[in-house]
Amino acid sequence: MSKTTNVLFAAIGGFVAGILLAPKSGQETRDEIKQKSRDAKEAARVKAAEARAAAKEGMTTLRHGADAAGKEVSEFGKSARTTAEKIAAEAAELGGEARTRASRVASDAKATGHSIQKDAEKRLK
Repeated sequence: MSKTTNVLFAAIGGFVAGILLAPKSGQETRDEIKQKSRDAKEAARVKAAEARAAAKEGMTTLRHGADAAGKEVSEFGKSARTTAEKIAAEAAELGGEARTRASRVASDAKATGHSIQKDAEKRLK
């Protein structure tokens, strides 16, 4: 058992022994026991109410934390999506530019090849 449980049982045992060994009449002892049990019941009710309030507060705090985390994740997702779209657009633009330049280089190479061929044919005649 835990230390708290041992202390609680010792306190209860001491209380009961004190009541039973006290020099009072049976009725007085019974009345005192009833009053002490009412007091204990009230104390337990108060502690239970405090525990419920603490649990409710904890749940509220947990909900707020979860909402904040959810919003943060959502914002991060949106930011990542926007960045990915920008990168994709830039890649498409660079790809188009690369195709255009490659086409120019191919045209220039073809024209140069035709020019060399014509020069070679003229010189070989």
